[in-house]
Amino acid sequence: MDQTNPAKLVTTGAGIAGGAALIAPVAPPILHGLAGIAVVGLGVVAAGTLVKKATDALQGSGKSVKSSPLSGKTR
Repeated sequence: MDQTNPAKLVTTGAGIAGGAALIAPVAPPILHGLAGIAVVGLGVVAAGTLVKKATDALQGSGKSVKSSPLSGKTR
């Protein structure tokens, strides 16, 4: 490739600008969609973490009461 050829540089620049002009009207809805997917994914992760912590706390509390030195009960 001869990058110093002015005709080649103009052709390449026009191709890049044309591609950007074609993508420009479509880009904002795509970015909004990706942001929405990220927010939903974050909510799913947060809900899953909350459920896991609640489950661990409930299972852990049942075990800790049986073996707690303060409860007076032993296994």
